[in-house]
Amino acid sequence: MYHLSDISANFLSHYLSRFQLIYTPVANKMPILGSYWGEPEAGLIKNRIYARADTPLHSLLHEACHYICMDQSRRNTLHTDAGGRTPAEENAVCYLQILLADDFANFGRKQILEDMDEWGYSFRLGSAQKWFEQDADDARQWLVDYQLIDANSTVLYRINSVSEL
Repeated sequence: MYHLSDISANFLSHYLSRFQLIYTPVANKMPILGSYWGEPEAGLIKNRIYARADTPLHSLLHEACHYICMDQSRRNTLHTDAGGRTPAEENAVCYLQILLADDFANFGRKQILEDMDEWGYSFRLGSAQKWFEQDADDARQWLVDYQLIDANSTVLYRINSVSEL
């Protein structure tokens, strides 16, 4: 499993700022504010993402993607539970985190798919890779509709500005 200890904090701060997120490192063994799943998983409160060195990168990306996908009214009151409003939105979060993994040296799509399976993400086809390659059309379309990726699945590096389709 790939952890934040494998990445520069400066890189994470700069990367997440593209999505109007503020990376807030948490000292080892300290509680992670806003963590839905508990330590060492990332936490999210409004536009701050909290994580420790032992936080898995897939966890940080998942929480970041929730923030990216939700509308502004939800962002304004966000505290801990960032869950998607619909199954399509939740799937879009997973799909986007897989795409974003390619932006991290020595991580990438193959590693995040393995880490997602190891953590216990549950997909109908039995693995994150099979889901991503064969069963994620609704997630991809959701991201296109909300203008977060283009028709070629290229990330557009913006946050959702569409309230409702």
